[in-house]
Amino acid sequence: MTASVKRIPPLESGDRLSRDEFERRYTAMPHIKKAELIEGIVYMASPLRFNSHGKPHAQLITWLGVYQVSTPGVELGDNVTVRLDLDNEPQPDVVLLIDERLGGQARISDDDYVEGAPELVVEVAASSAANDLHDKKRAYRRNGVQEYIVWQILENKLNWFSLQNSEYVLLEPDTDGVIKSRVFPGLWLDLHSSSAAEMTKVLAVVQQGLNSEEHAEFVQRLTR
Repeated sequence: MTASVKRIPPLESGDRLSRDEFERRYTAMPHIKKAELIEGIVYMASPLRFNSHGKPHAQLITWLGVYQVSTPGVELGDNVTVRLDLDNEPQPDVVLLIDERLGGQARISDDDYVEGAPELVVEVAASSAANDLHDKKRAYRRNGVQEYIVWQILENKLNWFSLQNSEYVLLEPDTDGVIKSRVFPGLWLDLHSSSAAEMTKVLAVVQQGLNSEEHAEFVQRLTR
């Protein structure tokens, strides 16, 4: 007599699952490139377009990559799974985190996932109607993601939220139109140039941040 083998159900958008069950089904479907568990509900990614996602995503990676290579102890991740809590396992477009051994609040698990809240999470969203600005934003805030950037491509708008007194507050640009991170000293972004996709100016401004005294002091704290 042949023993019956229990089939693992497929992952479907709208499923309400525990994190363990979400991971079990996701692992059993290697052809799926991106699925997320947000507040206990499964979200499956749609096919990604070039101008509305792929290109701005690459620009964010370029900007943050320049910062990361000049900042020992800071790690950059692209589309990594983050185990936030028992009801939330997002796969953010970009994460920037401080090494756990140097005081970072997230850790890399034995099976190579991010556990806990990265210091900075970045998402590329189509518009303000996207989940990135609603349930996902609430989950990031509740779990202590210190800064959260959402780039709304169709509305040509970038919001940079800072966690202050358990609430997200919008960081405002200075008189030169530059937003400066409160968590990663020297991480500067020229808001107008980023919206206009003028990467030469974006990289010039982040280089100014890397040359600043505050960034030098941050690196010294991380490497002492």
